[in-house]
Amino acid sequence: MSDDSHEHQSFETRAIHAGNTADPLTGAVVPPIYQVSTYKQDGVGGLRGGYEYSRSGNPTRTALEENLAALEGGRRGLAFASGLAAEDCLLRTLLSPGDHVVIPNDAYGGTFRLFAKVVSRWGVEWSVADTSDPASVRAAITPKTKAIWVETPSNPLLGITDIAVVADIARTAGAKLVVDNTFASPYLQQPLALGADVVVHSLTKYMGGHSDVVGGALVAADAALGEELAYHQNAMGAVAGPFDSWLVLRGIKTLAVRMDRHAENAGKIAEMLVRHPKVHTVLYPGLPEHPGHEIAAKQMRNFGGMISFRVTGGEEEAVALCGRTKIFTLGESLGGVESLIEHPGRMTHASVAGSALEVPGDLVRLSVGIENADDLLADLAQALG
Repeated sequence: MSDDSHEHQSFETRAIHAGNTADPLTGAVVPPIYQVSTYKQDGVGGLRGGYEYSRSGNPTRTALEENLAALEGGRRGLAFASGLAAEDCLLRTLLSPGDHVVIPNDAYGGTFRLFAKVVSRWGVEWSVADTSDPASVRAAITPKTKAIWVETPSNPLLGITDIAVVADIARTAGAKLVVDNTFASPYLQQPLALGADVVVHSLTKYMGGHSDVVGGALVAADAALGEELAYHQNAMGAVAGPFDSWLVLRGIKTLAVRMDRHAENAGKIAEMLVRHPKVHTVLYPGLPEHPGHEIAAKQMRNFGGMISFRVTGGEEEAVALCGRTKIFTLGESLGGVESLIEHPGRMTHASVAGSALEVPGDLVRLSVGIENADDLLADLAQALG
């Protein structure tokens, strides 16, 4: 459950203190790692703090879940073993066979695979919309639509969706609005305050922030939906372990300062790429020419650390470029302190090939880290040639 005692505090204070109560036994200022599977009961049913078995509840995970709810301004936060485990729990909570979901035309490949190859097998239908265009969203809705799924900024084309507008569309249709807030993090964007019903995170990315943990989260705006999600979390069992929960809690404490540096570095790199003769398109919402720039400026604190760009040399040049960087590491994932580079078409988004979500072959995606910006600029300049 959310901790109301932190709701009037600034984000940076909540990130450090929400859920992070000093240990009552020792006074330790960091919550302990409760590496335990079961708990001694004081007589049958006499639970201490409600804990009986660590799938159902673990104090370290509870600390993280309270922190997540406080950061997103939600009524209930839930932590999972991965982002896709969180998505799976959400879909099986919200949907039944015969229901319909509107999904974005640009999204993480694993999310698309979950809809196209897994959820569809038990009778859930889906259709694709350009969620940056309200008319496209309205046109995709059917009488069976139960959810509208949004990524903003989207992965990997950095599209921007007006969350408040799509929230109104969802309410009119009697559907839930789900926002994947992984690229922005709660520091840069608060989807629940803009009308979303549920926020999804891959905690692996900016929340953990150090490329050393895999995790996922859901945060619900409504307490009743939060309880329903918690029931399914326990029933299905893909929970975050105590050490993973502890690592994410540690990462979140520096989220604000990290995101400030990610965004600062990314802005400088985007400006350099715009001027480079071997780059023909730069996708970054911080650029005034980005079609979603004004909406992003309205609903985000800053524009984030993710950049995609298209090279003039085509797909083979894009692939070769990914192998020429020396500071940017060729690898999947994003959101860590170190800078990463990848070719989405052959890596994170290979699963969308041939679909409405297929990405251009000449596209390169950067996760801009918190290294010295001049070093990153020099690395990209030598790689581009």
